Amino acid sequence: MTVKFFDTTLRDGEQSPGVNLNIKDKLRIAEQLAALNVDVIEAGFPISSEGDFRAVNKIAEEVSGPIIAGLARTKKEDIDRAWEAIKPASRPRIHTFIATSQIHMEHKLRKSPEEVLEESVRAVERAKSYTDDVEFSAEDAVRSDRDFLCELFEAVIEAGATTVNIPDTVGYSVPHEFGGLVAYIRENVSNISEADMSIHCHDDLGLGVANSLAAVEEGAVQIECAVNGIGERAGNAALEEIALALHTRRDYYDKDHSLNLQEVHRTSRLVSNLTGMEVQPNKAVVGENAFAHEAGIHQDGVLKERTTYEIMDAETIGLEENKIVMGKHSGRSAFRQKLSELGYDLDDEKLNDAFLRFKELTDRKKEITNLDLEAIVEGQLVQREQILELKKLQVTTGMGISTTTVHMEYRGEKVLESACSEGGPIDATYEAINKVSGHDCRLLLFKIDAITGGKDALGHVTVKLTKSGIDEREEDVYLGRGVSTDIVNASAIAYINATNRILTEQEREGSS
Repeated sequence: MTVKFFDTTLRDGEQSPGVNLNIKDKLRIAEQLAALNVDVIEAGFPISSEGDFRAVNKIAEEVSGPIIAGLARTKKEDIDRAWEAIKPASRPRIHTFIATSQIHMEHKLRKSPEEVLEESVRAVERAKSYTDDVEFSAEDAVRSDRDFLCELFEAVIEAGATTVNIPDTVGYSVPHEFGGLVAYIRENVSNISEADMSIHCHDDLGLGVANSLAAVEEGAVQIECAVNGIGERAGNAALEEIALALHTRRDYYDKDHSLNLQEVHRTSRLVSNLTGMEVQPNKAVVGENAFAHEAGIHQDGVLKERTTYEIMDAETIGLEENKIVMGKHSGRSAFRQKLSELGYDLDDEKLNDAFLRFKELTDRKKEITNLDLEAIVEGQLVQREQILELKKLQVTTGMGISTTTVHMEYRGEKVLESACSEGGPIDATYEAINKVSGHDCRLLLFKIDAITGGKDALGHVTVKLTKSGIDEREEDVYLGRGVSTDIVNASAIAYINATNRILTEQEREGSS
């Protein structure tokens, strides 16, 4: 059996608090839904506003492939307006609905069950006069009397409805109960074989996807859902979660569908960007962490065999690969693998040194990027023999004066030195280093770049020095680089790197 996907991102999804899509945005999403190959796009509620009418009409004119549906209450004017909006579509559908639960009929509609049934039949007949494809929804079906639902569905199917929808409008049901309702309707509506049985589950109890899948097991052939699960209140059942459940557990559900799963990730990102509703990192299938691994044990397992910790392949939804997240829980195996991907082949000693630097960085920085890793390795590779090594650095700065105290080792001996400067904390730091080294070096270049974004970004400092009293020539210019989340610390490391080159050359000349 093939399950149909009815996407309501542009109708129920746009009803999410704070979401207001313009016509251009709606058209972009509709075009992407067509690329995803959903069976039905519910483009909007045409009578709700002039803007919504024009958006539905535009989608009907320009988007081909899926059925284009317009929502309408059972009112005559709603149905007429819906048809005006969708009639340019090559495959138009009118979707009409009315509430059927006792609480809705009594308090909202103020109508009797008999009046609701009569109005439903009239609405379907009017919609049928415009198009052969008519869907009828019994709003709040889960809290409706089951026998009344069966009577109502039988009547609207006889009137021409080709799809009958069973909504859990307020997300009240649980899987076994909802599956039982679908089975009851299937068994007690005499003409149910003449229409597709559809379901529409909300997620107020976090059970929208589970309820939808339970309904599929009991014979529902159309699932109404939304990208990223957006919608009224807690949202709708998430399209991508249902799709991947059917795909991953085909051994259990044994159901086909027409979705192009390679477009799932792209569709999710587009909807998130245009609605402004961010996808939570740990959301199933499309969350940032869905295919990410940070724990060392997990990383090691995935690197050896992906299926040890992944039941889905990232490539299935359009991602290039899974994501090995480098963080404080990462192990040496993943670290080596990541460096290899970046083009670094380090021997064991250099790898150990780089790994220690990496672990130190993870204590200060939450997210480690490829640029951070490159900076760690490059910082290690530019180091020479540590004649001069920084151990601790303390800086105080105020208006007009800065003081730096450095704790260093010079040729293995501990040194404590301080310096003051009116030029700022970096100038004071450089003066203190000069005192320790015994070289009054001249700064020719100072350059600072942020390697990564955010408040915990790594700063990359580049300096060029020359020995005091020597004319600037290319062979007498010494380059140093430093990387740290602390700018003053990065500046000190860069200056010491360059100074060590001077000291190393001086020792070499003295021994020759």
